[in-house]
Amino acid sequence: MPTVTFLEADTRTVVQAPAGISLMEAATRNGIAGVVAACGGGCSCATCMVHLDADWFARVGAPDDNEQMMIEFGVDPRETSRLSCQIVLTEEMDGLVVEVPDNQV
Repeated sequence: MPTVTFLEADTRTVVQAPAGISLMEAATRNGIAGVVAACGGGCSCATCMVHLDADWFARVGAPDDNEQMMIEFGVDPRETSRLSCQIVLTEEMDGLVVEVPDNQV
């Protein structure tokens, strides 16, 4: 079961989540307040955006065109931003660390 660390403002939350669920689901199931997930994982908003460091971004992969378009509507998008609803956790993602923006709406 992969371990994921969510970094919010002054909080570091480490969770274990089953492989096969989205990073967004792992966040919402574990009370990560900064992952708003207004569209429920439909890739039609950017309220579940997270930032990955360059190494994790390379491992997880870049967003497709549709996801990239949604990211551009998000608050403070970065080159390594992803929508957490579009990242399906795998065992290889054990140790993933993501930064949650201060404001998603």
